Amino acid sequence: MRLVVDVNQRRGGVLAMMNEETENPWRTLRSRAIYDNPWISVREDQVIRPDGAPGIYGVVHFKHVAIGVLPVEHDEVYLVGQYRYTLGRYSWEIPEGGCAADEDHLRAAQRELAEETGLRAARWQRMGAAHLSNSVSDELAVWFLATELTQGAHQREGTEQLHVRRVPLHEALRMALNGEITDAISLMALMQYQLQRERFANGSA
Repeated sequence: MRLVVDVNQRRGGVLAMMNEETENPWRTLRSRAIYDNPWISVREDQVIRPDGAPGIYGVVHFKHVAIGVLPVEHDEVYLVGQYRYTLGRYSWEIPEGGCAADEDHLRAAQRELAEETGLRAARWQRMGAAHLSNSVSDELAVWFLATELTQGAHQREGTEQLHVRRVPLHEALRMALNGEITDAISLMALMQYQLQRERFANGSA
């Protein structure tokens, strides 16, 4: 495979590549549904691989966008602790939830912050987006920065047994770096926020 990269030519911050290098090298022969529920579906595709050999590919489709909120107040952040059934362990994270396909991402973020912590924010900023496990799923995550916070009553779902903890930013970053925080959205939001703070402190655009 020929990779052509011109570091002097950028389009929207993406390194330029020849069109043929970004074409789909997979060929899908047929698909069959394996499993479906209100949150995910699983399918198995019969494919021709990039090397020309036949194969299968399992794909998990997520029906909701994962939403994260980083609530910041006076160099402190709010973390939510809960037992994660899939991991079999307790997890500290930023407030998170799901956004239906027809729901506005910001509206979902505002709802999740209020439901899990009781917090409301006067200022919101969309921070970023990422595909969380793109070799097996299409799950998309979007996260926001929430500031100018006020406290209200939470409205948690029946599946949520949560503890809310307000910690200094440096403590949350320490937890992220030493493996106490392993949730992907939380890690990206915390690290991005710290990098943006450093850029601003250094006078970078």
